[in-house]
Amino acid sequence: MKGPLVTTDQLLEWSRENPEGLAIIDCRYDLQDHLLGFFAYRESHIPGAVYCQLNQDLAAKPGEQTGRHPLPSLDELEHAMGKLGVTMEKKVVVYDDKGGAFAGRLWWVLRYLGHPQVYLLDGGIPKWIAEEKPLKEGIEEGKGHVFKSFPRQSLLVTKEEILEKLQSPLMLLVDARAPERYKGEVEPIDPVAGHIPGAKNLFYQWNLDEHGCFRPKEELLELYSSVIGEVEPSQVVFYCGSGVTSCLNLIAMEYLELYGARLYVGSWSEWCRTPHLPKVFKE
Repeated sequence: MKGPLVTTDQLLEWSRENPEGLAIIDCRYDLQDHLLGFFAYRESHIPGAVYCQLNQDLAAKPGEQTGRHPLPSLDELEHAMGKLGVTMEKKVVVYDDKGGAFAGRLWWVLRYLGHPQVYLLDGGIPKWIAEEKPLKEGIEEGKGHVFKSFPRQSLLVTKEEILEKLQSPLMLLVDARAPERYKGEVEPIDPVAGHIPGAKNLFYQWNLDEHGCFRPKEELLELYSSVIGEVEPSQVVFYCGSGVTSCLNLIAMEYLELYGARLYVGSWSEWCRTPHLPKVFKE
C-alpha cells in the first residue's frame, strides 16, 4: 500500500526483513486516564514497539491561553524522537487502538520534523490482534539516538495567521471534531462550545470504517471533495480540539494524494481561550 498507510502484513514483513531499519511506536492513549494507554502497551504490544505518551512526548505543558496539547520546542521534540529510537534513515510505523486518532499526532510531528518515511498502521493493533499476529508483553526501550530535524514550518498555522486570513478565499478552515461539538451543541472538554468562523466540518471518524480501517479511496475522495471543493490542498487548514485528532484528516489528505494541507495545533482549545478572537456559538 502506498504511504502514508501501511498494512499489518507489510509491517510484519518489514519487521522480519530488516528490524534494525524499523522503528515501531505504540501511541495508545486515553484523554480521561493518561496511563491507560501505557498499561495496555505493557500488557501486550507489537514486538519491537516502544511506547510514546501524548502528554509527555508530543505536547508541551499548556498555559492559560494555549491549546491543551501545544507543540513542544524543536529541542524537546528532537530529544523525544531520539529517545524513541527514531532516525531519519529508519522507517517509522505508528499505531494505536483508535484508528490513528492519537498515533496521527506522532505521524504529523515526524512529517513536520522532516522525516521522509513515517506510516500509520491501518487498523492499528485491533486489526493486528484479530489476525493473530505475534504480540509481546512488557516494556521495550528505544535505542537512543541523536535526532536532527529539518522542520517544515509550512505545515504549521498560528492563530495570528488564521485571524489575518479569516475572511480570505486563500484559506479554508476544516474542523475535525464531532458535528455536535462543531455546532456548539455540546462541549465535553473545553470551556466554550462553538467553532472558528467560516470553518467547515469533517469529523475525523468519517475517515474510518466500522473496523477502524481507512475507507476506500473512492469514498474518501467523494467525502473530501464535498467539503473542500476546488480549494487547493495547500490552502486547507485542519483543526480539532487540541491538534491531535485532526492529524487523521491530514493523513487522509495525503492518502488521497492531496498534498500540502496544514495544521492549526492550538485548535479550538486555544482559540476559545483567547478573549478577542471571533467565535461562532450554537447554531
